[in-house]
Amino acid sequence: MGIGVQEILIVLVVGLVLFGSKKLPEIGSGLGRAIKNFKKAATEPDEIDITPSRTEKTKNESRDDT
Repeated sequence: MGIGVQEILIVLVVGLVLFGSKKLPEIGSGLGRAIKNFKKAATEPDEIDITPSRTEKTKNESRDDT
């Protein structure tokens, strides 16, 4: 069920025909960066906490009352 050498060659030839030899390095580097950023984002803890704190809730509730 794995991908063999023949399948990889077919995919590369089709990519070469569709995109041309000048675009393939750009596409490959963009794909590599995207995978790298995805892995980085998946392993890092969340840096931004979007849940409102208790003090913000009370400020918003007091604004609604006026």
